[in-house]
Amino acid sequence: MAAQPLIRTPADAGKRLHVLGVTVDVLASPDETGDVQITRQSGPADAGPPPHSHGWDESFYITRGEVIFTCAGETSVCGTGSLVFVPAGTIHAFKFGADGGEMLEYTGRRSNAIAMFTAVDREVPPGPPDLEKAVQVLHDHGVTVHG
Repeated sequence: MAAQPLIRTPADAGKRLHVLGVTVDVLASPDETGDVQITRQSGPADAGPPPHSHGWDESFYITRGEVIFTCAGETSVCGTGSLVFVPAGTIHAFKFGADGGEMLEYTGRRSNAIAMFTAVDREVPPGPPDLEKAVQVLHDHGVTVHG
């Protein structure tokens, strides 16, 4: 089925997921777009994933606060209005700055992002994570945790 136009307003927001301390709001799923996946991610200071890689490109646009990104060993503090592109296979991590933050994430072909976020939300309860379980769920969805 071909993708149809999609307008998502705050009143009809998609599902909200909780992924290792980060809130992930699904704004557009591949079921709706045919290819593109868009999420809004937000969290408190220091929340964010460990160094990891996966087989899909992703782009982040910071909409509030600061996000500290490490990509291929280089660390940058990115403020509101910054764009970060991470090619498939690149080891990367991020954490929200001192006052927390928010950003949009866009992924395309071959992305398993929303399926992975959904699985982590379902299988890894909030609070201090069961790291062994989290790493296994991530691995099962095409993500390799490094370090």
